[in-house]
Amino acid sequence: MKQTACLFPGQGSQSVGMGEDLYREFDFVREIFDMVEEITKINVSRLCFNGPMEELTQTVHLQPALTAVNLACLQALKHAGFDYAMCAGHSLGEYSALHAAGVLRRDDAARLVFRRGELMHREASRHQGAMQAIVGLPLEEVEALVAEGARKGAVAVANHNMATQIVITGAPEPVAYVGAQAAAKGAKAVPLKVSGAWHSELIRGAEAEFKETLSKTEFQAPQKKIILNVTAADAQEPAEIREIMARQLCSPVRWYDSMIRMRDAGTEVYVEVGPGKVLSGLLRKILPKDSPARIFNVGTLIQLEEYLKAAA
Repeated sequence: MKQTACLFPGQGSQSVGMGEDLYREFDFVREIFDMVEEITKINVSRLCFNGPMEELTQTVHLQPALTAVNLACLQALKHAGFDYAMCAGHSLGEYSALHAAGVLRRDDAARLVFRRGELMHREASRHQGAMQAIVGLPLEEVEALVAEGARKGAVAVANHNMATQIVITGAPEPVAYVGAQAAAKGAKAVPLKVSGAWHSELIRGAEAEFKETLSKTEFQAPQKKIILNVTAADAQEPAEIREIMARQLCSPVRWYDSMIRMRDAGTEVYVEVGPGKVLSGLLRKILPKDSPARIFNVGTLIQLEEYLKAAA
């Protein structure tokens, strides 16, 4: 069997209608949504299927909603006999990956993302934040601009998504300054529609309480290899994984390095498990043009059937 990895999307991959066809098709998907709704007391299925988008994208709603869809897509694949060797998830998606790796139970993953969303929302209400995608400069150059911009206030690298696609995060003024400096060097600086400065010092106030929640959650040794955002490496010890997840909130997402790690481990098939095509789009640009690796999306019933046909 070809070595397969599954990738789980995070905030930014949501769309109204996500998960609805799987929900109608499978009892076990309805059970996942019921479980998430029971934990959060949020009508997640209504938000996913009908929106409105403004309500769905509030981080306190979006984190459990997107996680419910990711977990539903994974369960639909497993139901059809899907197997995989390793997994990773982008920021919020890392909690789905922890479940896929056997580290977290499904209900604990839902509890953690709900609490994470509450705390991130609270900190974003206290500290106005901004994020921009810088396209066209390597990481070292963006880091140098960020170091310069930090004299004006909080600014940091949030995500290293591709060799030359880096998201910066922080207070509006220094983020705008770094974006302008990057544009002056010929890069594209694109402001992102976000409600907070994710992966920055501005949400540091959430860290201690989230660490407390993590400490009360059972972490198991992974049964599948999981490449973690903070380290771009795998970890085996439950205590170590828990500690890394406490740092994930304010640390950069090392996605580019994580994908290189998967490629170098001999991954031949990548399946983006969840809504949208953000991660598969990045991966197509990260892997060399002549890579024989195959990339699939499984976020809908049709995509599930297409993947199963191709995998057979």
